[in-house]
Amino acid sequence: MVSARPAVQQLPAYRPGRNPADLAREIGVERAVKLASNEVAFPPLPAVVEALATAAAETNRYPDNGAVVLTAALAERYGVDPAQVVTGCGAVMLCQQLAQSFNDPGTSIAFAWRSFEMYPLLAQVAGARSVQVPLVPGRPGGPADTHDLEALAAAVDETTRLVFVCNPNNPTGTAVRMPALERFLDAVPADTLVVLDEAYREFVTDPDVPDGLELMRGRPNVAVLRTFSKAWGLAGLRVGYLVAEDPAVADAVRRTHVPFSVNTLAQAAAVAALASEDEVRRRCAAVTAERERLTAALRDRGFDVSDSQANFVWLPVGEEAAELAAALESRAVITRPFAGQGIRVTVGTPEEDDALLAALDRVRSAAPVA
Repeated sequence: MVSARPAVQQLPAYRPGRNPADLAREIGVERAVKLASNEVAFPPLPAVVEALATAAAETNRYPDNGAVVLTAALAERYGVDPAQVVTGCGAVMLCQQLAQSFNDPGTSIAFAWRSFEMYPLLAQVAGARSVQVPLVPGRPGGPADTHDLEALAAAVDETTRLVFVCNPNNPTGTAVRMPALERFLDAVPADTLVVLDEAYREFVTDPDVPDGLELMRGRPNVAVLRTFSKAWGLAGLRVGYLVAEDPAVADAVRRTHVPFSVNTLAQAAAVAALASEDEVRRRCAAVTAERERLTAALRDRGFDVSDSQANFVWLPVGEEAAELAAALESRAVITRPFAGQGIRVTVGTPEEDDALLAALDRVRSAAPVA
């Protein structure tokens, strides 16, 4: 009998957000609202639809394995050399490539916890040790807030090859600011790669939250991850990218690339999206305005919601997370629970968010009186 590696056998399956059409059929309603996967609610950009229609005529051919046009567009946008840029099938694929490129069994990957749920899985697959540093509580008795960068720096040892800093952090939505992040980067040894995971950078409104690409410059052991899946509206096409200060870092990641994994349609769509930046900015402004409205409405209902810098908010409901998420689902609203900790809620359209608020009110009114 052929057996997989023990590390692989022990991996929990990734759980994507539930399909709203399936839930609607199950509970007998016309429509369910999905606020679980941090997608944007806007339709694809018009330029993206046009680019997809044109590129579809070339799908009998293999895609450009080097994504040369997209790489050049990204390099020009950020003022770097194309040799510093690596594209991938979503930012999570690039996370996996980073682990493959820099971690051997016996080494470690350090990150805050709770943070992006793929980090410990990537370490496990690479045979590396996960070093999980608890988040700083936002206030006495309050929700887990953001990275404890001093503790994270102290956790780095001679085995640490990678450090992920998710900023803004998924799932809490909170972000670390310039002085703390600069001190952290200065404290990390030069032979440890720090990856600033900025999947939600376009939704940041706090001026004190730094642009990782600016902090990267002059620091050869820093790289930045970003994605087209969130603000740019290409979640269904899977395009992410890494920018490294040191081209040797980018080269190492490029060597673990799965050939042709960024397909023809994805490349064309990403290039078209970059040319539509003004419209993307307008859409992000609408999301952040709705984020503020939703945050205020949740606080009015007694939820201790931290200020989010992403396109989602975090409900720190602790042990109630699974039960509350199930109750919302029974009322046709899909959220993302993290058992024993909280619920992440994507910022949707005003109508979708009103459906969430109404469902919360119904759950509260149905709760038994103590």
